[in-house]
Amino acid sequence: MADSSTRHPELRALTQQALALALLATLALCIGSLWLSRWFALGGDFVAKALLLFVCAAFWLGLYLPEHRPHQRFGPANLVTLTRLALTALIGGMLGEATAAIAWPAVILATTVLLLDGVDGWLARRGGWSSAFGARFDMETDALLVLLMAMLCLQLGKAGGWVLLSGGMRYLFVSAGAVWHWLRRPLPESRRRKTVCVLQVLSLLAALAPVVPVPWSGGVAAAGLVLLCYSFLVDVTWLWRRSDQLPIGVDSR
Repeated sequence: MADSSTRHPELRALTQQALALALLATLALCIGSLWLSRWFALGGDFVAKALLLFVCAAFWLGLYLPEHRPHQRFGPANLVTLTRLALTALIGGMLGEATAAIAWPAVILATTVLLLDGVDGWLARRGGWSSAFGARFDMETDALLVLLMAMLCLQLGKAGGWVLLSGGMRYLFVSAGAVWHWLRRPLPESRRRKTVCVLQVLSLLAALAPVVPVPWSGGVAAAGLVLLCYSFLVDVTWLWRRSDQLPIGVDSR
């Protein structure tokens, strides 16, 4: 981000604000992870895992900060998404924990992240803060949340290894775009895609919840995966049929 702000002076204020907010989020994340670690007797490396995940994700997303232009402020919508990323990092810190007591905290955190998902979009539209960076920030936070929830379902024995497809589907889609460039073409806005995304997260939430026993948890997660596969199939088919008509751009997923 420093190089970008040097080449584009108008980004300097934006970069400084983003770094300051990221530092504050890191501090809040550290305090929250320490509290969770003591309350639920989590391993000594829980804090380090959560912080490492957050810092790596924030740094990678920061590379796309120039896409937020012409805005020169980070904005309230991105601040909400930054909060969602910090809460998602706490879920990631639970990976590898041997205790089953992480199930309810993970469900509560994931539910909070899901509820806030509609807030950042609403703020962006209402306040005129919409940007390519904000859309990417929101989308990648959603994708990371789904991947971590799928991994926790496997870790807690609530579903088989196939559940990782729920979290890996988007990353497979993006990777395939490096081979078949027509997959990188922009997709139109779709209520179906947004609805399936929410249902996918809800299915993993239900599967993680201790009140849903095995094998019902696996069935719920499988239903969400079927919907997700259907949604991707519709989009891939749409892109393939128009592969010679549309200019290549950033994918909409």
